[in-house]
Amino acid sequence: MGTLEGHLMPGMFFLIFSLYYSVLMSLALLRGQRFLKPPLPPREKRGHRSWPSVPVEGVMKAVISVIGIMAQFFYPPGENRLMMVDWEDPQRPFLFKDSWQHATMYGFFLVSGVVDILSQWCWARQNIKLERAAEALAFHVLVLLMASHIENKGTLEIRVHLLLIVPVILLGLVLTIEVWAPDQPPLWVLKAWMWQVLGNWLLQLCVVMYVPPSGQPWKGDNPTDLAFLTIFFCWHLGFGAATVATVYGLCSLWHHHWSSWREAPGAKYQPCPMGSSSEELEKLRSGTELQDGSI
Repeated sequence: MGTLEGHLMPGMFFLIFSLYYSVLMSLALLRGQRFLKPPLPPREKRGHRSWPSVPVEGVMKAVISVIGIMAQFFYPPGENRLMMVDWEDPQRPFLFKDSWQHATMYGFFLVSGVVDILSQWCWARQNIKLERAAEALAFHVLVLLMASHIENKGTLEIRVHLLLIVPVILLGLVLTIEVWAPDQPPLWVLKAWMWQVLGNWLLQLCVVMYVPPSGQPWKGDNPTDLAFLTIFFCWHLGFGAATVATVYGLCSLWHHHWSSWREAPGAKYQPCPMGSSSEELEKLRSGTELQDGSI
């Protein structure tokens, strides 16, 4: 699989997932939820309908990971990069390093998706800690793979991947902390921010490496080009924060509009009149007595 497609697919996945997570986080904060997602009750109390409890995130991870693994080995059609070692060569060299690194990355996210599906859909009780631990493991493995991925690369590609490691490390640390200290709203915001930065910077990596500006290629031996890479990454940090804030603002408008629309006309809270000679107080008292009598 071409290197462009190898970075474009995970970039699109992380970007879509970051928007989904930002919406989830915004609604949880606006509703004052204690949990980002309420934990599932035991299996015997979920009823007979199992389809609504299908873990969307787990299925998304599993499907995209399987597609990514297949693409690494068999795209374009007719390719086959499953051979890891050239046994015909006396030196037994390893083959298709980049494809196997990307497939390993997808494989650990596939494991995370399968754990989500088993925990939320198949097991008697949901194991939230195991879900978070599996996702944290996938990001820690991603850090190790990127550290080895930049070996024997050009200066430009090394700089791009080193900057990419920053949000990956932070996401791995946050997910590790959540294994023992879950449901911390500040960590929700940090995760949404880093998800945005990770997805945007992966797509920016495709632009930097394969779409030269103004028809001129980026030069790894040019200090100015390397400096602007860091500047662009800092811009992505700000852009990611702005995107999270924008999603929160849109969710806030939707939340308040939806809440006001769902309110029943007679269920709205009204302050009780405090005047001693208020006729409204007598009306309220008589209305309450009639309601008690009907009950």
